[in-house]
Parts: sequence; C-alpha cells; structure tokens
Amino acid sequence: MTRQVYFAEQALFPQGWKTNVRIEVENGLIHSLSSDASPEGATLLSGPTLPSLANLHSHAFQRAMAGMAEVSLNPNDSFWSWRDLMYKMVHKLTPDDVRIIATQLYIDMLKAGYTQVAEFNYLHHDPKGQTYHQLNEMGLQLAQAGDQAGLGVTLLPVLYSHSGFGGQAPNEGQARFINSTEQYLALHQASQDSLAGHKLHKMGVCFHSLRAVTQGQIQEVMAELGQASNKTMPIHIHIAEQQKEVRDSVAFSGQRPVQWLANEIGLDERWCLVHATHLDQNEVTAIAKSGAVAGLCPTTEANLGDGIFPGVDYIAQGGRWGIGSDSHVSLSLVEELRTLEYSQRFRDEQRNRLYKEGEHHVGDYLFQAARQGGNQACQVNLGLEIGNRADFMVLDNRHPFIAASKNEDLLNRWLFATNENLIRHVYVAGNQVINDFKHQAEAQSNLEFTALLKRLFN
Repeated sequence: MTRQVYFAEQALFPQGWKTNVRIEVENGLIHSLSSDASPEGATLLSGPTLPSLANLHSHAFQRAMAGMAEVSLNPNDSFWSWRDLMYKMVHKLTPDDVRIIATQLYIDMLKAGYTQVAEFNYLHHDPKGQTYHQLNEMGLQLAQAGDQAGLGVTLLPVLYSHSGFGGQAPNEGQARFINSTEQYLALHQASQDSLAGHKLHKMGVCFHSLRAVTQGQIQEVMAELGQASNKTMPIHIHIAEQQKEVRDSVAFSGQRPVQWLANEIGLDERWCLVHATHLDQNEVTAIAKSGAVAGLCPTTEANLGDGIFPGVDYIAQGGRWGIGSDSHVSLSLVEELRTLEYSQRFRDEQRNRLYKEGEHHVGDYLFQAARQGGNQACQVNLGLEIGNRADFMVLDNRHPFIAASKNEDLLNRWLFATNENLIRHVYVAGNQVINDFKHQAEAQSNLEFTALLKRLFN
C-alpha cells in the first residue's frame, strides 16, 4: 500500500473553498480529508490547491498541425477546407509518430491542469487502409503516451464507415479511418483487453458522426457493448458542428442531427455530444433533460469558424457540459473557459452570461461545471472528495493576483485576469507529475517532437 499526506492552506472542494486542508492518499485515492487541520508530517502544497479536470475531447495527432492551417487559400475557407489539410498530414503518420505527438501533447495537458483525456481516436489503419498486426495498434500507442506522461486516457476507438448520410462510400482520404461494424467490435474488444485493470486508463464507445455511421450500426454496437457492466461506459459522437451537417441531415432524414439522435436512438447520461453547436430550442431541451453532456471545445470551434453554442439557454435548463481541446490549437484551460464565456457575451452584447442560481461568480461556475461534465464524459471521479482519485493542481501564489485574492475572487482573477500559465504543480493519483512547471520527460519529448515536425512540414 502506498500512502501520501499533503497539506494545503486553501483548497477548493465541490462545496467551495476550505482552509488548512489535510489530504491523505492511499493507493492513489483520497482516503481522508480534513479542514482546519495540522500540517504535521505532511508535504506542504505551496499555493491554492484545486482539483484537476478531465479533457473530454482530443484528437492527439492533430496537435502536429496546429497553426499550419492559418493561410487563406479560399475566400470561403471553412471546416471542410481545413479537413482537406488534415487528411494530407494524417497520410504521413506512423504509429510511432502518433506516440511522439501524444506524449508531447499529454505533458502539455498536465501542465494545463488536465489529468484525464478522452481520446477520440479514428486513426486505425496504415496509409493504404490495411489493418496493423495489432488491431488496436494506434490505441496502444496512445495508452503508452499516457503512461509516459502520467496522464489517464479514456480511450474512445471510433466507428467510422461512411463519408456521408445514408451510408455513402468513404473517400480516399478516409482510408485510415474506416471499419465495418464487425471490425469495430473486434477493435473495441482488443482495446478493452489491453487496458483491463489499468489504474488510470478507461474505455468508451464512439461513433464519429451521424454522417459516418448508419442507424443500424449504432444500434448493433450499442446492443453488443451496452450490456451488463458496460451500461455506464460513455458514448461519444461529433454532432451538429457545422451548418452543412444540419442541412444534410434534414435533407436525408427530415430531422436535425440531435433531433434524429434523440428520437431514433435515445439519449441518456452515457452520451457526450461533441460540439452540438447548432441546436434549435427543442434540441437544447432534449439534451438538457437527458442528462447527456455537451462536449464543448471553444478554441477549436472558434478556430474552425463553427459557431457559438447556445450556452445561456442550455444552462438555464440545467444542461451538463464539459471542456475539450479537440484539435489542440490551444492547451490552456483558462483560454477554453474564457472563450466559452466571451462567446456568449459577443452574441448577446451583455456581460456575465454563464452562471447558475446560488453561484453568481462566473469563474467558479465555469470551473466546477467543467469538472463535473468532464468526469461524467471520461468516467472518472476528479475532485477533492473521499474515494476520488487523488488528482489536483497547485496555483502559483507568487503571482500578485493569486497571492492577494480572497477565496471568492480567486477563480475569477485566474480565469479572467491572467494569461501566463499559473499551474505550478500537478499530481495524479497522489504522485507529482509537474514540479515547478516542469515534467521530468519534457526535454526528451521536445527533441523527438521537434524532429517529427521538421520531417512532416519542412
């Protein structure tokens, strides 16, 4: 049995801030918590201590192309032209390349305060579309990257079979993504077997989008994987990210994407609807009432010109949501949450849009809601509560806004008044993985990632 004891002068609990907090950890889980306690025999945490968050949406390989699509080659540039560049890059990647990219990415995620990531992985095969010797080779590389970084991965092998609604044949650029339902189920089983018993890694079910799978495929996979102990396994899908997708869905089925999913498949707490940007009022209500999580990726959605999520209406109806970094143009939790709030202000021409009754500090609401939604979508329990995994981060109290803030103002100061990274230390399952802003493996990771970028783009 491993045991660690930590002491924080101030720590953020689900119910709010407490002082002189003693955190006792056994086998990676929080064994006991006490406030107004003594620091005797404990490791002192040198600043405000907060739970870390789960990042609910990642395509790790896309980190390699961050910043490379900001060139205007088309007066009507959109998500669809960005996708063409992504297809060209993905054709070059080996499994080892994916591990190198993901290791660098996951180290940077830890520095940003994320200690679990939902890896929405649709890169399965070699460039010719042939299966690797190990069915789940790419998933194994992602899990290995998580192990090297010390970050938990909720692996989401993606079913991707078609290029458009109605089972349209895939195009050449999608060859590395494509599986039949039978192939997908075998891939999923191989992934489950590989990760069985792992302390940090989890498994989920994933459909790329409604345009990439058919109703029959969704139902078959859910019937196969939605039984017995798998009934709590999260289910992720891209949905309603672009207006074109909405138009195509209506043309094919007579229903909008979320409307179709709610009516024909059904929604519940297992679902994470990634983006869900373009919703009508009925769809907003359907997601909120179902208990599903809206998987919001504000910096990627801004970068791709997706649109603005109807956050004010959704939250007013009790909707659950979490944060992902998706294409990884940003790995700043601060930037994600700030962009989400500011997008609502831009649209509404008003201030302080996202909050709830009883919590009118915008920063506190954003942080706690993102924590809860990320936990649900990644099937983890992060937060300072007994029985949860002992993941937490420590802010740098040498910064004036951190050092001088009252507890009730601290998150607002951090999220709305600072730009530099102020997450000084990070712990996962009781073990320190970021020490004074540094990760022990980052020097080697930087060298490997730099060499890879030069090979891909020079």
